[in-house]
Amino acid sequence: MTDPSPSPVHISRAGILHGARVMIPLMPGLAVFGMAFGAAAAQKGFTALETALSSGLVFAGLAQMVALEGWSQTWTPAGLLALALLTFTINMRHFLMAASMRPWLGELPGWQAYPSLFLLADNNWAAAMRYRAKGGSDAGFYIGSGLITWVFWVLSSVAGQVIGGGIPDPKRFAIDLVVPAFFVAMLVPNWKGRREAVGWGVAAAVSVTASYLVPGWWFIVIGAVTGALAGGFADD
Repeated sequence: MTDPSPSPVHISRAGILHGARVMIPLMPGLAVFGMAFGAAAAQKGFTALETALSSGLVFAGLAQMVALEGWSQTWTPAGLLALALLTFTINMRHFLMAASMRPWLGELPGWQAYPSLFLLADNNWAAAMRYRAKGGSDAGFYIGSGLITWVFWVLSSVAGQVIGGGIPDPKRFAIDLVVPAFFVAMLVPNWKGRREAVGWGVAAAVSVTASYLVPGWWFIVIGAVTGALAGGFADD
């Protein structure tokens, strides 16, 4: 007896609610990350509205953090180009993430599939791909998981801006450690064996060294490229 054909890809309210419910346990961690961004934005002089617009329209946590660190009251063409290149490099992973969803979302009409990519983030992408791997076909799961992520990110960013505006030195309260801790926590579930240590170790060592030798945020690009090359050579 052959397996039944998979259900056609569709979007339903039940799927949206299912995706949102699955993401709820991750929201406290995301909220802490968002509040850290909001507090940092307040220190840069952002208003609550500007913080909300940044998180609501850009919706890219690490890229927003990097842009904020390099934020200046006066801009030069070279400075803008450097910041644009750096944020582009950081977000290049979204190309691969979106491409991996093509076999699924590609079955939807373009007016549904392409706008939904605005909701693409690391956490809901991972949850959606697990759901799809188990045979799920309702694209509403991905949309619902992305919507709740977006809402929590915007609200926590604004809350962080309001609270952080009254903190004279966020480092005294270890706010600057929230982002590294968040991404370390994201890395742990992706550990697949000792071979992963080659790429990760090289990326960490090179990026830390580069942070002392090269000004700005270029150490992120340098570490990512060298780590990817090392991981490629270590792989069969």
